[in-house]
Amino acid sequence: MKERSVVLIVAAVQFVNILDFMMVMPLGPDFAVSLGIPTSRIGVLGGAYTFAAALAGIFGASVLDRFDRKKALAVTMLGLALGTALGGLSVGMGSLIAARLLAGAFGGPATAVALAIIADAVPAAQRGKAIGTVMSAFSVASILGVPAGLRVAQWLGWRAPFFGVAALCLLLTAVAFRLLPNLRAHLDARTVPDAPNAPNAPHARGSRLTFDALTRATLLNTAIVMLGVFAVVPNISTFLQRNVGYPREQLDTIYFVGGLASFFANRAVGLLVDRFGATRLIVAGTGIFAFALYFGFIDPVGAGHVIYVYPLLMLSATVRGVPINTLASRVPPPAERARFMSALNATQHLSSSAGALVASFMLSADGTGRLEGMDHVAVAAIAVALFVPFVSALIERRVLAKERAARDAAPPAPITPAPAEAS
Repeated sequence: MKERSVVLIVAAVQFVNILDFMMVMPLGPDFAVSLGIPTSRIGVLGGAYTFAAALAGIFGASVLDRFDRKKALAVTMLGLALGTALGGLSVGMGSLIAARLLAGAFGGPATAVALAIIADAVPAAQRGKAIGTVMSAFSVASILGVPAGLRVAQWLGWRAPFFGVAALCLLLTAVAFRLLPNLRAHLDARTVPDAPNAPNAPHARGSRLTFDALTRATLLNTAIVMLGVFAVVPNISTFLQRNVGYPREQLDTIYFVGGLASFFANRAVGLLVDRFGATRLIVAGTGIFAFALYFGFIDPVGAGHVIYVYPLLMLSATVRGVPINTLASRVPPPAERARFMSALNATQHLSSSAGALVASFMLSADGTGRLEGMDHVAVAAIAVALFVPFVSALIERRVLAKERAARDAAPPAPITPAPAEAS
């Protein structure tokens, strides 16, 4: 099967996975009324999903590389479909939290397996473009998925989007299982005694992930990124409305424009990563992130100029995220790839929760609901973000050195003698 076909199938599966996570918060006011849930508790549902995804990622790091990638993807997506459908059958806060815990427990590992498939199927030199394509699923979910879910909820009730996403999840899982080839190269490598990834190799003993210095640096880099981002993101809507005076009915425009910018940037950034390397793009993304935070929260623009600033936050996520994920995909050997991606996914979820929690301690609200202290949160997020290019440069240098060493150690290709000329 062609690499492009594999990438497109994985991107479609990842779209429904991301949509499942993104659609719940906007639907909160709808199901809160129906189920008698206080609106102040809606955020707990997002935390339940994230917490379950983190725990499942930690568990998945020890088991996912034992299975065919295609079968692992099918199982995780079926579990996600079940959890989402149960969300539509919820009768109260407890049952809805349980459904979101189940969805997170399968949705988190599904992302890890999807990225492992891309890393297996696409050579490192073209992997930035491929990961950019898969990450565009986030943009498509922002542009099309969430607005469609909100409209369906208006027509058919809040339960309908849950059932619709579950059905779409089942459909795309069936398509992926039918079309994807068996992906067992990482298993075959573990059984070849003299292979670099065989069980007797130092980095492939047992079923544990090798937490060497390069792996630890990569996980730390991801944690730094998500810590800064999620200190800010959960507070954007409140700050825009209460502090800046931006109209509630125009909030969709912010996310639509940001989603469009990210969608078109994904492919370009992927190509640039393959050509110029990851660190240069990460430096640019960090600059965009700092610019958006400064003019968004530290010295905020007026309501009339919001559209020029806040979508930059979504754009910065693409400009940093594609090269960071591309770089991370080159860190583990094939036999540890799904475990590594699962650990990376768990790190993302845990640091996201930590960022939101730390920011909540730094913020307060006055009598009108205006957030106080958001400028301090933004300064802290920028300070944290400045470490990312330096850590990324260190990781890229070590990755390139490791790949050069592997090429130098590889046996030379056999020379085939030219056929004798006829006399």
